[in-house]
Amino acid sequence: MKAIKVGLLGIGTVGGGTFQVLRRNQDEIRGRAGRAIEIAMVADLDVERARAIVGDACPVVTDARQVIANPEIDIVVELIGGYGVAKTLVLEAIAAGKHVVTANKALLAVHGTEIFAAAHAKGVMVAFEAAVAGGIPIIKALREGLTANRIEWIAGIINGTTNFILSEMRSKGLDFATVLKEAQRLGYAEADPTFDIEGVDAAHKATIMSAIAFGIPVQFDKAHVEGITQLQAADIKYAEQLGYRIKLLGIARRRDTGVELRVHPTLIPAHRLIANVEGAMNAVVVQGDAVGTTLYYGKGAGAEPTASAVVADLVDITRLATADPEHRVPHLAFRPDAMSDLPILPMEQVHSAYYLRLRVADEAGVLSRITTILAEHDISIDAVLQRESAEGERQTDLIILTHDTQERRVNQALAQMQGLPSVLAPIVRLRKEELA
Repeated sequence: MKAIKVGLLGIGTVGGGTFQVLRRNQDEIRGRAGRAIEIAMVADLDVERARAIVGDACPVVTDARQVIANPEIDIVVELIGGYGVAKTLVLEAIAAGKHVVTANKALLAVHGTEIFAAAHAKGVMVAFEAAVAGGIPIIKALREGLTANRIEWIAGIINGTTNFILSEMRSKGLDFATVLKEAQRLGYAEADPTFDIEGVDAAHKATIMSAIAFGIPVQFDKAHVEGITQLQAADIKYAEQLGYRIKLLGIARRRDTGVELRVHPTLIPAHRLIANVEGAMNAVVVQGDAVGTTLYYGKGAGAEPTASAVVADLVDITRLATADPEHRVPHLAFRPDAMSDLPILPMEQVHSAYYLRLRVADEAGVLSRITTILAEHDISIDAVLQRESAEGERQTDLIILTHDTQERRVNQALAQMQGLPSVLAPIVRLRKEELA
């Protein structure tokens, strides 16, 4: 059969990896796809770098629209990133009748509803396995492998930068700022790491997974997002003493009244498998009503792990290119006319257990006043850890773990506690998930 022709928009780290994987594994890929898949054209502003990668295998241009306009191109792979020109080019490719593969989680989390609707109307596919968790096939698992299940919740370590930082803070007892600098030196963190350390990157990915799991539109603007910049080495240490580890989790959970969609540092029991995912690795836990708990683990970034996902999408599209559009797997797993109107819940309505660290005066009656406030707001205590004050000091740390309660009650209790003269610093609040 005639080879499928692919146009690459951007040939940086992932694009280069995609070219290499396609070339190295061409026989296996042809056998699985039923025909050859060839990169026929590349667009990149750095023509010299692009030609160093592809050689004379295909033309290299600076104008991405030349790729889209090329009648021989069947699939456009968007690896530019960002919300701006990438969105324009993806929509233009769809309008031209091209299938699209993208690794752009930010684009899909913010504009996915518009892009998927355009693709559905045109009868083309948008594939995006590489947009979430790099080489881990979590999108395929949610859209197809777990299709018999009513998904109850998803919890994932889906940002390698923050997981590397938290792992180093725990193992070496270092503070956040020190480890961040080391992560940048080693290449795990960007020069501007804001999207990673503030939880935005993880929220993009959690938004996409929530849409597939629960059949709702992508709604990044309604996600609750907290990063790891306020975490201190003391919190890592106290969590460890209580039998927990702290990970930045993206969580999507179905409730009767809506969907929780949140990203924040989370205490996880140390014996859970996901709590032991270290370094820059990613992992996602999915709870389905039929299958129970499943875990997906692997490299969440890098040239060839991400290229693995891009090429898998190319193979999927190649297999299905001739199929009736109405009988392909829908972009977000559910048929467009079967999407749910379940709302994303405001964070105040979310239920979780909590870790509270209070810096308090070392004097009689403090613990009693704190526990009274919690009781007044119907918040049950699971455990208390009170440290002895250092010699010559008149203040100490008080650590409280609560049972499951509503965020609104915790907010009200914390506001009341913060007004006590014996509470000497802002209260640190982290959420705790048993993931069972």
